[in-house]
Amino acid sequence: MRSHYCGQLNETLVDQTVTLCGWVHRRRDHGGVIFLDMRDRDGIAQVVVDPDTAEAFANADRARSEFVLRIQGRVRLRPEGTQNPNMPTGMIEVLAKQVEVLNTAATPPFQLDEHGKVGEEVRLKHRYIDLRRPEMIDKLRLRSRISHSVRAYLEGQGFLDIETPILTRATPEGARDYLVPSRTHAGSFFALPQSPQLFKQLLMVAGFDRYYQIAKCFRDEDLRADRQPEFTQIDLEASFVEEEDIMGITEAMIRQLFQDVLSVELPDFPRMTWQEAMNRYGSDKPDLRIPLELTDVDDLMKQVDFKVFSGPASADDGRVAALRVPGGAKLSRKEIDEYTKFVGIYGAKGLAWIKVNERAKGLEGLQSPIVKFMENVVEELLERVGAVDGDIIFFGADKARIVNEAIGALRVKLGEDLDLYTQEWSPLWVVDFPMFEADDNGRLSPLHHPFTSPACSPEELKENPAGALSRAYDMVLNGTELGGGSIRIHDQAMQRQVFEILGIGEEEAREKFGFLLDALQYGAPPHGGLAFGLDRLVMLMTGGRTIREVIAFPKTQSAACLMTDAPGEVSGDQLKELNIRLRQKARAETAGE
Repeated sequence: MRSHYCGQLNETLVDQTVTLCGWVHRRRDHGGVIFLDMRDRDGIAQVVVDPDTAEAFANADRARSEFVLRIQGRVRLRPEGTQNPNMPTGMIEVLAKQVEVLNTAATPPFQLDEHGKVGEEVRLKHRYIDLRRPEMIDKLRLRSRISHSVRAYLEGQGFLDIETPILTRATPEGARDYLVPSRTHAGSFFALPQSPQLFKQLLMVAGFDRYYQIAKCFRDEDLRADRQPEFTQIDLEASFVEEEDIMGITEAMIRQLFQDVLSVELPDFPRMTWQEAMNRYGSDKPDLRIPLELTDVDDLMKQVDFKVFSGPASADDGRVAALRVPGGAKLSRKEIDEYTKFVGIYGAKGLAWIKVNERAKGLEGLQSPIVKFMENVVEELLERVGAVDGDIIFFGADKARIVNEAIGALRVKLGEDLDLYTQEWSPLWVVDFPMFEADDNGRLSPLHHPFTSPACSPEELKENPAGALSRAYDMVLNGTELGGGSIRIHDQAMQRQVFEILGIGEEEAREKFGFLLDALQYGAPPHGGLAFGLDRLVMLMTGGRTIREVIAFPKTQSAACLMTDAPGEVSGDQLKELNIRLRQKARAETAGE
């Protein structure tokens, strides 16, 4: 029905007849001549309709915003003074010979160029309208290019694209499963996969050697900017590899991707241990564009007569850390109070600070309600953090976990608020993760998942599980975890030892992971892999702030689809077929049951 997309028109087509199909982006009537801005997925072209073409003019006259038209006409240069160099098609226009209305449109709930004035709920309710915006088309077009680049690279490296099941068995992987009742097996349930983890390991046991998949994953967890109940992973696994092999393959893939899609050459990927990242940045995914670091001052604060600091500094699980902000003395008390509220979100009980006005004056040159408690160590403190006139020093003092989360998040917020970024892209690898993490009761759980290989023998693991490191690695970009992976456990003795430490007995292990344990008996090769969050990757590459912006049909913060009104009720007959009976209570009362 068309000869060209609107965005393809240019001066090389002058005097040629073209046929366009698309939507009316804007209609203007100038002294009897009608101008239509025609829009499709490739761009916008200006169409001129003269009264001389009576039928075409009549159809153009009744066209309104978002009407669907088919236009045939001759391409010509725009008159001098009316050209638009800021528009790809701004040097030409189409003089219409025929205008056909393919479909009318109701008045849209919002104008595409006024979407910023409309709440997200309205845009998600009418997502098919929101997706017509050129910005959204560009994001999804770039997403398609990313997928294509990834596939081309991995195919070139000998990886095979293999699908894994969506209906599978519930296995503990860190979040709640989405369950699907079985009609043919009354009282039993499938689970939607949180990841293809176990299946890709089975593919390695089967001998496929190199697997990849752009896979849908599902997790029933509390949502935030970079989480959705259903999301997409670039998933890969390989046999007969070690950490350096997987890291080398995937780093080259990301470099190639940025070159292909953005014409960007990423800088070097430094290596940083998990412990170093936590010590210096309070985070295992530090944004290295921000030149702020946490400094340990436990030894100094043990010497002060100020229990808010000396208590955590002396505790086994405590930490006192200082964060120097160059030029931060200009912050007002109101701004400091706002930052105090901010760290409270992460469990911090307060936010101590010192403004360095004139360091040469000693204590008199400092401004702070806590300096009087620190007279004996203040000079050494200033020296250690490198403070100069005009700086502010913030402090976190609590359990190490709270200090890391609160001051680490404050570091990122200050970097954004004060525009401290030193470069556009800053990637790195974080390695040497702990194998386990302990809850408040001392119970150990895997930091990644129970199939991650420890960096020690089963005997050493049994002797000191809390101190064991894993063979895991994360790729981080601009403070976002792009992907994480590990070398997997491939022998039964190690897997049994990990289960024993986690308190998973033989019976429970057989019930939850029997098929994997069976497979490990039959010559499982050493193997490892990595999974990238495709949605996060696209978000970063398009400059977005949430992954909802780069998913065609996302869910809201409450895991609902406003457009389809899902989740929704089902009929009694459907429930009966599934052997399910609902409690006779109001939905509001049973929502959490």
